[in-house]
Amino acid sequence: MSAADAIAPDEAEASNKFSFMAAVSKTPKKIQFADDLQEFSKFPTKTGRRSLSRSISQSSTDSYSSVASYTDSSDDEMSPRDKQQTTSKGSSDFCVKNVKQAEFGRREIEIAEQEMTALISLRKRAQGEKPLSGTRIVGCTHITAQTGVLIETLCALGAQCRWSACNIYSTQNEVAAALAETGVAVFAWKGESEDDFWWCIDRSVNGDSWQPNMILDDGGDLTHWVYKKYPNVYKKIRGIVEESVTGVHRLYQLSKAGKLCVPAMNVNDSVTKQKFDNLYCCRESILDGLKRSTDVMFGGKQVVVCGYGEVGKGCCAALKALGAIVHITEIDPICALQACMEGFRVVKLNEVIRQVDLVITCTGNKNVVMREHLDRMKNGCIVCNMGHSNTEIDVVSTILLLIVI
Repeated sequence: MSAADAIAPDEAEASNKFSFMAAVSKTPKKIQFADDLQEFSKFPTKTGRRSLSRSISQSSTDSYSSVASYTDSSDDEMSPRDKQQTTSKGSSDFCVKNVKQAEFGRREIEIAEQEMTALISLRKRAQGEKPLSGTRIVGCTHITAQTGVLIETLCALGAQCRWSACNIYSTQNEVAAALAETGVAVFAWKGESEDDFWWCIDRSVNGDSWQPNMILDDGGDLTHWVYKKYPNVYKKIRGIVEESVTGVHRLYQLSKAGKLCVPAMNVNDSVTKQKFDNLYCCRESILDGLKRSTDVMFGGKQVVVCGYGEVGKGCCAALKALGAIVHITEIDPICALQACMEGFRVVKLNEVIRQVDLVITCTGNKNVVMREHLDRMKNGCIVCNMGHSNTEIDVVSTILLLIVI
């Protein structure tokens, strides 16, 4: 066999491939969008038909669990208050986004249990005893997998619990569903309106043949709601537990006015809360929140952090580690001196407001960043709040200005 005969089959095959590719290239190509658009337009929303971009943004902005368990139907657009839902045991004393997400929420709670060994040890230590028997706790906190572990621990120790969310954005819907499935009367979902927020708190207080004797609060909203709306219930409360700076300030206001007739525990000032949650957890969450929402690069950015308490210390440490140039505003001389010793420049907000790229409030106070500060900021400046309340930044004046314009 000659060399020419040996390579002939390969050349023939290459020739056939070339002919096939040439034939394909001559065939006009069309991209079909019509069917896809019709498919996405089938689902109605409150603002009209669902578009492709909205579906993508919904998936990219929701939590992992929401994406995994999300079923795109008109039923998901209904307010949870308008839905008739029951658990597998037939209970309907709850209000969550979708109780069918309970299985996924159960997995998240089980994962959180692995990192919360103290509470799990407390359950085992009780050995079936019910030291909290007779305790009726009404709670208002963030509803996440971690607080789910806390709530279920209280129930395991004999307490009866009814719960609502202290923040309209932080609720993990699947966790709320899992709690409802286990029998906890939970009233919360992500994206509540202000009216929904107070409705949920009221429902948590008002149970059939049920009256709370303890309050577990985060921010003070539940405590003040019970104080103002249900004075008879308030007088019979045996104790209040408050875990945020904002809520503690509100309790001190009640105490100074002589209206705090109930024993109250300041959890925020406990050593473990101050030195671990406020410092180390905030050190991680500030970066996570900013990266998820803005995706900015921190190196070389001018940042001013308002407040150098434990939360402020955590924020500053995280930003400094990524190369940000950090300024501090602080009214406490000891905290201000600590900031200086850490290499931060202590300033007044007015001195740096024109040059900074990022403003972070973590004081637990109100009206820290005012309208005049917002007016003087450079274009593109990011403003965020690490405190519990949204009153640290004067957003209301901005909204009113837009309405007037």
